[in-house]
Amino acid sequence: MNVELVLFAVSMGALFLAMLFYIIFGQITVRKLRKNPKTKNELGVEFVSGWDILNVAGALAMPRWINRKFQNTPLAFLYANAEILDENTNFLDRILATIFYALFVFSGSALIVLGIMHAFGVFD
Repeated sequence: MNVELVLFAVSMGALFLAMLFYIIFGQITVRKLRKNPKTKNELGVEFVSGWDILNVAGALAMPRWINRKFQNTPLAFLYANAEILDENTNFLDRILATIFYALFVFSGSALIVLGIMHAFGVFD
């Protein structure tokens, strides 16, 4: 069996699951946060439609020390405010964010690494 094909299939499966969790997380958590007047303006800049879902998931899934570093930069307005989001989300919301963000980062990174490895002929 071809190793490259198996790794590609696993990465695409993770990407498919990430897409499902993107929709679930957006409908359950981010919709609630958009309606809340305290959190409506704390979701970060939305470059394209749905980008705030990625901002919120990243803020809830990343360690707090990383979020504090983001909040102390001149570009802090680009990122979601993790402290305010923590106060207005429950444990299920944070678990959904962590699962979605981990799948999203893993699948994207794995596909990029597989593409680079294929370009250098590692699997030949």
